[in-house]
Amino acid sequence: MTLIDTPPPTTTALTVRGPLRERYEEILTPGALDFVAQLHERFGGRRHDRLADRMRRRFEIGNGQDPTFRSDTAHIRDDPDWQVAGAGPGLEDRRVEITGPTDPKMTINALNSGARVWLADQEDATSPTWENVIEGQLTLRDAIRGELSFASPEGKIYEVIAERTPTIVMRPRGWHLPEKHIDVTDRSGRTLAASGSLVDFGLYVFHNAERLIADGRGPYFYLPKIESAEEAKLWDDVFTFSERFLGIAHGTIRATVLIETLPAAFEMEEILFELRDHAAGLNAGRWDYIFSMIKNYRGRGARFVLPDRSQVTMTVPFMRAYTELLVQTCHKRGAFAIGGMSAFIPNRRDPEATRTAFEKVAADKKREAGDGFDGTWVAHPDLIPVAQTEFDAVLGDRPNQVDRRRDEVHVSPAQLIDCHIGLPITAAGVHGNVSVAIRYIEAWLRGLGAVAIDGLMEDAATAEISRSQIWHWIHQDLSTEDGTRITRDYVEGLVAQVLDEAIRHDGDRFDAAAQVFREVALDEDFPAFLTLGAYARFLVE
Repeated sequence: MTLIDTPPPTTTALTVRGPLRERYEEILTPGALDFVAQLHERFGGRRHDRLADRMRRRFEIGNGQDPTFRSDTAHIRDDPDWQVAGAGPGLEDRRVEITGPTDPKMTINALNSGARVWLADQEDATSPTWENVIEGQLTLRDAIRGELSFASPEGKIYEVIAERTPTIVMRPRGWHLPEKHIDVTDRSGRTLAASGSLVDFGLYVFHNAERLIADGRGPYFYLPKIESAEEAKLWDDVFTFSERFLGIAHGTIRATVLIETLPAAFEMEEILFELRDHAAGLNAGRWDYIFSMIKNYRGRGARFVLPDRSQVTMTVPFMRAYTELLVQTCHKRGAFAIGGMSAFIPNRRDPEATRTAFEKVAADKKREAGDGFDGTWVAHPDLIPVAQTEFDAVLGDRPNQVDRRRDEVHVSPAQLIDCHIGLPITAAGVHGNVSVAIRYIEAWLRGLGAVAIDGLMEDAATAEISRSQIWHWIHQDLSTEDGTRITRDYVEGLVAQVLDEAIRHDGDRFDAAAQVFREVALDEDFPAFLTLGAYARFLVE
């Protein structure tokens, strides 16, 4: 790779603490590590500033200051003329995107799936073991070069056979997540864990940008957990520096931002504006958005309490308002609006469960296409025809519907925080949350990030909803519809029941999962993310 405008040697040092297994040196090259060090030297301090801003804003909301549209950026919203860069090569038609982790088997299945886009997920669908982080990068490297194959333990060979593979959009970890296997020592001698975001992004773009461009696509990213325009600006500066460093044209990198936090919903136009030379669109990250609502309003009284997780659908007031505003905002600025993932998945051994999943997913995608979304997510290859049928019915031969402006939409700040649903909390809902959270955390601690549980695809975001609802219900002194108070003792009984019902095996992590659950759902304090403590103390190497 030819580098231009190469900056002087960095005074930031990286130390790899993780074991160097077979082929890891192909990813952890001196050049790649120097580039990641350059990213940390220039942007690590600003990352910490933005994380401090998050804590301050969460404190303000918790103490009664509701979010609203910013007055200091009104000029951005009022300016009718600016537009974003929009779709890069290979992103013109995004009507169905498949999501999933980056292990070899799942990667091959995604590339053979027939979807237009593959979200290569190093975030919520990937448990961030050192093995998953580096071998996920190896998988992507091989896939991009047409060199990927996989042999299962049973001897089955998996290969990419599709004539046209999906455009890859890689999702790095969020700003809040560290990479504990790489230390960063700055010029003052202070040593901290590296940023998971900068490690994931840096290794991927360094190794693959040139090849992706040569293949007629580009280095494309989904940006998770963004909470403000300032966080988006930080990513934009990372992109601009990286393009100069790698000698590629400004604007080659394209990003789709997940609007999956409550604060970000009030700054969608500003987020697009800050990323405008690199912005392809926004995505409605439904599960993390629900979690963010609970997290921010957990201490604000009964009117912000949500019922059973299964009842918090895309048509409840605050979810409906935010998706309507997202579509309008995107199309106003020439950006794509991408819908979210229905959790229902088919079961090839259970025709009735599959029929139900198809019906639920079809209804979800029909609503999204009708609302003006340009594409959507699915979590299973069998769901691609279901979703595509609904989007084909609206789009026809058009690649998108960005020209549908939705000027009739008017969303107020009050609508974005309207949590009135009018349904009860049930005993089954409480038990389901405890069961799903513990079973998911157990799998996550063993290195699995996307897990099918009771007919639904669960990932870190859905587990966050489950544990945060338990915490919220306890602290609001609530009862189920049959009059049972939701207390710590009551939930402890459910924990014991879940552990008794679990199918135990050598090497399972149920005991550790129960401990993590107790800390994030039953302790007095509310951790911002369950993954932070679990990663630091319990995650298998």
